[in-house]
Amino acid sequence: MLKRKRVIFAGAIVLMAIAFLAYIGLNQFATYDITVSEFVAKADSFTGKQVRVVGQVVPGSVNQDTNNFTLSFTIADGEASLPVVYQGVVPDTFKEGTDIVVEGKSDQQGVFHASQLITKCPAKYEPSS
Repeated sequence: MLKRKRVIFAGAIVLMAIAFLAYIGLNQFATYDITVSEFVAKADSFTGKQVRVVGQVVPGSVNQDTNNFTLSFTIADGEASLPVVYQGVVPDTFKEGTDIVVEGKSDQQGVFHASQLITKCPAKYEPSS
């Protein structure tokens, strides 16, 4: 009887440890999609933290340096805008006016340094003419 209680107690401890580690892991690596205006309103609280920001590429704001594979542009959501710098391979579907998700961190100057750039597919297919 005593041995059975010890096994149950040890099992409960192991389950609590697993649950705690899962909770910590999910909180540490969880990123949430927020709009540009939400990000700008709380920019100080997001500085240096990994965030995903959803917006639209502002026409005329795209500058690409092909030598350094650096892309700078601005995203907006109708209420606010955010300058973004991305270094890496640019998706084929990236263009001005495209809905986009950028994941990364902002610096003290308010520039968002994207580590990942995801273009959203249009909800309705429109053939090119």
